[in-house]
Amino acid sequence: MPQPTVDATETAQAPWHIVGCGRMGTLAAGYLQAAGESVVVIRPGAAHSRTTWLHFAATGARRRVTLPVRPAEACGPVVRLIVACKTPYTQAALAPITLADHALVLRLQNGIGSLEGMLGDDQRLIEVVTASAVRSAGPDTLDVVAENASRFGGGTPPACWAGLTAHWPGATWHSDIRHVQWHKLVVNAAINPLTAIHDVDNGRLVERADLQAAMTRLADEADDLLKALDPGWPGGSAGHVADIARATAANMSSMRADRHAGAVTEIESINGWLLREAARRGHTLPAHAEITARVRALHPAPADA
Repeated sequence: MPQPTVDATETAQAPWHIVGCGRMGTLAAGYLQAAGESVVVIRPGAAHSRTTWLHFAATGARRRVTLPVRPAEACGPVVRLIVACKTPYTQAALAPITLADHALVLRLQNGIGSLEGMLGDDQRLIEVVTASAVRSAGPDTLDVVAENASRFGGGTPPACWAGLTAHWPGATWHSDIRHVQWHKLVVNAAINPLTAIHDVDNGRLVERADLQAAMTRLADEADDLLKALDPGWPGGSAGHVADIARATAANMSSMRADRHAGAVTEIESINGWLLREAARRGHTLPAHAEITARVRALHPAPADA
C-alpha cells in the first residue's frame, strides 16, 4: 500500500512528541536530542520537566536527558509522534491527543496492531522493531545494557530519516517491515507467556523438556499461520526461539514483569494478534488460544487495572 506523504518543511520544524516515555521512550528521546531535535513528553497533569541520566554500559558514558512534560491539551496538533507506551494503554494514551492531518507516527512497541483503526489515511505510520535493552538503575537513571539493531519501515524513508539515523545506533530502513516484525513476534509469542505463567526466567524454557515442547508448539503454530499469510515466510522459528531463550537465560520477560507488577500484559498484541489473523482466515491455533486464555486469567480485574 502506498504510504501517505508528509510535508517535509512542516515536519522538519515540528518537535517530536512522545507518549509512554518509559525506558525505551527515554532512550529514543536521547537519540533525538543528540540529533538536534526538540522532544516533548505528553502526559496528563501539570506541565513540568524531568531529567533522566542514561548510562551506556558498553562505553561507560553518561548522558543527561531533560525533557519538558506537557498535557495533551497544551500540545496543539501533533505533527511527529512516538508511541512507546505499553500496548494495552495505547487507546487511552492517544485519546486526548490531536494529531495533525499529515502526522508522522513512529510505533515503538511490542507486538503488532495496537494502532489499527486509530490513524487517518493521510497520517503515516512507521513501525520500529528494536533489540536494544534498557533497564532501570534508580529513580532517575537508566542503564542502556545493549544498543542493538533498530529496524524502521515500511515504504520509503521520511525526509527526517538521514538526520535520525546518524544518531540512532543500529538504525536501518526496511521498505517491507513485516518479516522483521514477525520474527520478533514469534519470539515474544513463544517465550513471554510461558515465562509469565510458570514464573521462570527465559532460560528455564530450554532446561525443562515440558516447557521446551510447549515453546516449540507455539513457534510451529505461528509459522504455519505466517506461511499462510505470506508463502515467502521461511519458517523454522523454533530453533531461533530456543537460541534467544538461551542467550537471554537470566532475563525476566516483559510479560512476566507485568504479572509481578499486577499489570495487564501485552498478550493481545502478541499471541492475540496471531489469533485474530488466524480467525480471519479460518485457521485455528490451539496452543496460542490456550496460553492466551491462561495469561488473560492472570490479569487484574478491570477496576484494579
